[in-house]
Amino acid sequence: MGHFRALTLFAESADTVRAARDMTAATLQGWGLGRMSEDVRLVVSELVGNVVHHAVPDDCLSEPGASRRIDVLLKMWPDWLFIGVVDEDSTPPDLPVGEFISPELAGDFGEALLPDRGRGLLIVQRLADAVWWSPGEDGGKTVWCRFDLDGGVIASPP
Repeated sequence: MGHFRALTLFAESADTVRAARDMTAATLQGWGLGRMSEDVRLVVSELVGNVVHHAVPDDCLSEPGASRRIDVLLKMWPDWLFIGVVDEDSTPPDLPVGEFISPELAGDFGEALLPDRGRGLLIVQRLADAVWWSPGEDGGKTVWCRFDLDGGVIASPP
């Protein structure tokens, strides 16, 4: 049996990212996935923060001066946790393609070798088991992440 939770936020609110993190932590705790809370909260922070700082709504989705809507979706199936962050900008995310240089070769210079853009999405890719995006039916997009639950949930959700 699966579980679903959704939260609608607005990018202009001062506590948007914190609210998304807090809702995520509370949901994971309720679903018996508290052990995953830190990684998943960081992923949600990065994805919602990207919308707050970078998303520009498609003309067909937002009126000038209107608040920018963000939907955070949490879906749990027996073996997976899916996170979706929906925004009103149909521009594809700049997902890093792969490692630029081996960490062993980078040594003490690893920080200097990070890309100028997309570092948040690089963090997301390192923490999640899969990351992808899908265009919205009428504009906008959803950035998705999958976390493998390694045999399911520890405790049954209430």
